[in-house]
Parts: sequence; structure tokens; C-alpha cells
Amino acid sequence: MPLSNSDLKTQITYWHPDDRDSRRSRERTASPQNVPYTPQPDGADGKPAPPNTNPPIDDDRNGDRPRDPETPETPDSERGFLPVLKNRNFLALWSGQVFSQLADKVYLVLAIAIITSHFQTPGQTISGWVSAIMIAFTIPAVLLGSIAGALVDRWSKKNVLVATNLLRGGLVLAIPVLLDLSDGVNLSAVPLGFAFLLAVTFLVSTLTQFFAPAEQTAIPLIVEKRLLLPANSLYTTTMMASVIVGFAVGEPLLAIADKAIGQWGDTLGIGKELLVGGSYCIAGLLLLVMKTGEKPDHPNREYPHVFEDIRDGLRYLSNHRRVRNALIQLVILFSIFAALAVLAVRLAEVIPSMSTEQFGFLLAAGGIGMGLGAAGLGHFGQRFSNRQLSTIGSVGMSVSLCVLSLVTDRLWPDLCSIAILGMFAAMVGVPMQTTIQAETPEEIRGKVFGLQNNAINIALTLPLALAGLAESFFGLQVVFLSLAAIAMAGGGLTWYISRTEP
Repeated sequence: MPLSNSDLKTQITYWHPDDRDSRRSRERTASPQNVPYTPQPDGADGKPAPPNTNPPIDDDRNGDRPRDPETPETPDSERGFLPVLKNRNFLALWSGQVFSQLADKVYLVLAIAIITSHFQTPGQTISGWVSAIMIAFTIPAVLLGSIAGALVDRWSKKNVLVATNLLRGGLVLAIPVLLDLSDGVNLSAVPLGFAFLLAVTFLVSTLTQFFAPAEQTAIPLIVEKRLLLPANSLYTTTMMASVIVGFAVGEPLLAIADKAIGQWGDTLGIGKELLVGGSYCIAGLLLLVMKTGEKPDHPNREYPHVFEDIRDGLRYLSNHRRVRNALIQLVILFSIFAALAVLAVRLAEVIPSMSTEQFGFLLAAGGIGMGLGAAGLGHFGQRFSNRQLSTIGSVGMSVSLCVLSLVTDRLWPDLCSIAILGMFAAMVGVPMQTTIQAETPEEIRGKVFGLQNNAINIALTLPLALAGLAESFFGLQVVFLSLAAIAMAGGGLTWYISRTEP
């Protein structure tokens, strides 16, 4: 269709190279790419109205100029973790994360220790007790993730972070009292104390579903966009370190806490609960000093139904391919590591110099690799685009899994392959998390992160259920090669979308 004179004049004016200030002004006021996201009303025919599918322009935090989100433009002096740690609000958030993540990981070790000391009888397997705890911990993650994310968008992120940590701390600190009150009392065939432990686990997990999206949405509120990559690298490094500390040395930590508290005259053995509950409380107190700059909503504001909010989040993902692809990449990443958690037991069994119970060393190698990879991204990742990092990471993961399939019965090659797998996994996870934070409007981030956490939690159940079954039918080599193909497919999807995205 030929252009009219007015259309031609508009285009020539828009692209005039010598009038940058005027162009910025028009871009910020007229370009549909800069219009804040608003829920799309349904059309007259009951179908959703066509949404704006243009990706948002990735302005920096100070609004200096619009730039392509795939083009990193951070000065060398502002690369690495130091500029992020100079941000007092992020430092408060990160410090709170350290204690909160540690408490999260050690809580499951605490629950198993309580089962061993209070409920397991001599000669009885602990599997049934632990399975019940895991179910109580998983149900809120599967059912409430999306709802929690939608509600977090309506509330102050700081208030959610503080409240969820203090409440989780209070619940854990209440466990010794509940066990003492229910000592010797049974609820049908189940000890009442164990029922209390299940209830506390369920509530702690429920509060975690609110904490997670609030934490993820708070990062872009207090960190400039050009520093989101190192901020997320530090976030991921801390998360993986907490996994290693929590699962690898959680039991010694609890024993040390019991011994330390016992020196103060404690005869109830509540040092473990004080360590975990106290960590949650410390996290909540640290987060009190954080300022997110959020403006309170009008007290009389009416919100839509929570399921309408969830639909808005789904609609946003369906119309923004780059964000949707980042979420898919994260789901693939967590699914591969969930399968690895199951396959590590079999790996430990076939490695002559290991026992089955030592499979945790294999997982720790992956955690160390991911932590090192995330730390490296924090210092050097801003030199590359998110697309480049994710593509390299996907290819590296695929190659590492192929190598792992060839050395399944050798200890050191296995440890090195899994560590390298973790390093490349960080090159996928950190940039994709950064992409979601940078390109999702503030008013819908909670919904998107709630859907992300929900999708990941649901996706984790499939490899956990099928990885062991597939290994028994096809063997470790075939399963690892299949995971390599999935990782490569994810990288190909990222590359294709980034090349075709307007």
C-alpha cells in the first residue's frame, strides 16, 4: 500500500538522525512500545482484544536513552558485583536472601532430624515419613504459585518479604512447643506431633510461594537495568551456595547449634529450631531497612478477581515471545537438573569408588559449577547479550551431558562433567531470569513470576517421576543423550526467536 504524505512525513521525522532529543520525546510519548502494560479488555464478541505485541524498549533506569535490550552498554568500571553491592537496598535484599535461603534448605534437614528423633521406630524405614513431608512441601508450590504471584502484585513487596520471613521463623520456633504439647498423643494412627510437623511444613511452603515472586520482583525495583545481570548472578550464586551448605553440611550445622545452645543450659534440644527459625527472623529484620520506592495504592481501589489477574499474566506471556522463551528455557533448565538429581543416585551406584549414599557429592559438583558460572557472569557477562549467553550455555550443557553419557562409571570425569554442566547452566539461567525482569512491566511482574514458579514446580514433578523409570528401561547413556537433545533444542529456540523477534 503506498504511503500518504502524512505517513511519509512522520517516518522521515521519526528517523531523522540529527534531532535525537525530539526523537526521544516522540518515542516516549507516541511509540506503542513504551505504553505501560494494561490488561486487555475482551472484545464485543467475547474474545480477547488484540494485544500490543511489541516488545518494550529497554530504557536504562535513569531514562537516559532507549536501547536494544540485546545490546549491553555497561562501562567497564561498572561491571562485576561491586557496583551492585554499593546499592544499600540491594545489599539489604541480598543479606536477607542469604539467611532466608539457608533456612529454606536446612528446614528439610531439620524435619528429617525431628522424624528420626521423635517418630521413627527401631527397624522402621524413614521413607514413608519423609515422603509425607515432601508432599506437604510440594502441594503449595504446585497449587498456589500463580495465585501468590497475582496477589504479590497488589501488595507492597517489602511488606511481603518481611512478613513471610517473620511468620516462617515464628512457625519453626513453635515446633518444640507443639511437639511437647502433643507428646504421646495420636491422631488415629498418626502421632499428633507429626501432624503438627506436617501442618508447619505446609504453612512454611505456602509462605514461601509469596516470598519467591516478591523477591524476584523487588530486584528490578531497586537495581538499574544495566546492573540486572550481575544482580541476578549474585542471586543465583547465593542460591546455589545455600543448596550446597544446606544439603551438604545441614546436619553438622544443626548438631553444632544443639551443642552451642546446650551449653546455655538447654535440656530440650531446641538448638536446631533456633538456628532455622532464627535465620528466617534475621532475614525479616534485615529486609526492614530496604526501600523499594513503591507507591501505596489507593485504599478504595478495587481489584479484579485473582483468576483474572492470572489470565492477564498468561495473555502477556502469549504475546511476548522473548519473555515466554526465557520462561521455557528456565523450565527446561530446572527439569534437566531435577532429572540429574534422580540419576545421580544411579551414577553413584555404578561408580566403583562411591556408595549410593554419596550421590550428594555429584549434586554438589553441579552446584559448585553453577555458582562459579554465575560469579563469572557477574564480572564478565555484561560484555555479551542475553541471547549469546543463553545459546552458548545451551550448547555447553548439551556437550557436557554427551560427555557424561560416555564416562558414567568414572568418578573424576563425572564430577568434572557435572561441574561444567553447572557452569553452562548458569549461562542459561541468569540471562533468562534477567530477560524476564527487564522486559516485564512492573505492574505485571508478580503475575509473571508467579506463573514462572508454578510452571517450574509442576515441570519438576515430571522428570522426578520419569527419569528413574527411563533409566531402568534404556540406561544412563540414552537418558543423558536425551537430556542433551532437550538442552540443544532450548538453545535453538532462543536463537530462532531472537533472530525473528521484531
